[in-house]
Amino acid sequence: MPRQPRQIQPGYCYHITTRCNNREFYLNRRECREVFLFAIKKAVLKFKFKLYAEWH
Repeated sequence: MPRQPRQIQPGYCYHITTRCNNREFYLNRRECREVFLFAIKKAVLKFKFKLYAEWH
């Protein structure tokens, strides 16, 4: 049975992580990191949330 959708509350802080297949981290290549950070920046603009830190 699938899990219930999260109840996102305005004003709360959420810790977001990323992981790839088999719990391995595949964003070691600069190009992959740039695409990932670009997607996060687009989400910030679209959904208007505050990003406290980003990985470089």
